[in-house]
Amino acid sequence: MADIKSIHSTSEELSKTRTYGKVRCHNAECYHRIEVPPGAKQVKCPGCGAEWRIYWIEPTVPRIRGPVWDSFRKMREQK
Repeated sequence: MADIKSIHSTSEELSKTRTYGKVRCHNAECYHRIEVPPGAKQVKCPGCGAEWRIYWIEPTVPRIRGPVWDSFRKMREQK
């Protein structure tokens, strides 16, 4: 007889761990999770200092559009 441990599917279990309103830093040396204030157009990673342009798929779901090139160039010049 099969033992039923959970009544939720795998995707339902994974959806509980989903974080909304956050993005992961795209810097290959960082990958810090960044909390984005609602409606923000740019965000700075507290882990590495990289700045990212943000767009919103929905009012609660931000995504990284790309780097803020001026701050990215400054970071590269400092290294």
